[in-house]
Amino acid sequence: MDFDLNDVSLFVHTVRAGSFAAAARKLGMPPNTVSRRVQQLEEKLQTRLLQRSTRKLSLTPTGRQFFDGCVASIDDIERTRMEVLDAGLEPKGTIRVAAPADFFSHFDIDAISRFHERYPLVRLDFVLSDARTDLIEEAIDVAFRVGPTQDLSLVARRLADTHRLLVATPAYLQKHGEPSVIEDLERHECIGTPIVGDRTPWHLEGQEGAREVLVSGRFRASTEHSQRQAVRAGLGIALLPYSGVAEDLASGRLVNVLPAYRHDQGGVWAVYPSKRHLSLAAKALTEFVVEEIARMTTA
Repeated sequence: MDFDLNDVSLFVHTVRAGSFAAAARKLGMPPNTVSRRVQQLEEKLQTRLLQRSTRKLSLTPTGRQFFDGCVASIDDIERTRMEVLDAGLEPKGTIRVAAPADFFSHFDIDAISRFHERYPLVRLDFVLSDARTDLIEEAIDVAFRVGPTQDLSLVARRLADTHRLLVATPAYLQKHGEPSVIEDLERHECIGTPIVGDRTPWHLEGQEGAREVLVSGRFRASTEHSQRQAVRAGLGIALLPYSGVAEDLASGRLVNVLPAYRHDQGGVWAVYPSKRHLSLAAKALTEFVVEEIARMTTA
């Protein structure tokens, strides 16, 4: 069976945009052309991909399977096309970057100097917030997020795995004893996030699979920065991202408790609006972040 990859691309754009009209506006095409081309694709596949109504489009089960199977390939083709067009050009211009408020607690701020040495014509504007920024409204070129996105209007690329570890100071463990099994955490001072109730659920993965343990303590805080300060002060055991405690573990200031258990955070992702392809400068920053994460985790 042969079909036009341009039709597949139009189908992907339509799903992400939510309607033929919205996809047509983004692509600068007549809506009836987009609709006709997607219909041609359905005819060649001999199956319906989209359920049409007067108010919205929705994927059929087969349409969802086809979208999930081809979206990465379409993005790769477009990315390669842009790489060919960008070949020989030097990254320049301003990049607006969205990231969590504590991004630079995990990413070495000194790395920005190295980035500017490599790309002197690039200016970085970081918009730091724990709220999910509207990339279109805020004119964001690329966002770095923890965990995958469910928004089909965004293109997402997984940059690295991320996980949380249980940590404490040697002094705390010497005074209170070191947990030997996960249930022991229930009897320790644990630094969690303030929620309604006395106990905080911690979700951990080990060789036997996923486990949940309800922990409590006399100090809880809503930010990782405060939790990190508290665990360094010996107030208890905390569940913190590896990137934020790597130096403490290397120096011996903190100890990994129950090392057979960790919490998977879903990875670090770069996301950007699907109607826009990464500029050369934004692409350079993304690749640089990948390099720096690899350097930090292997140091």
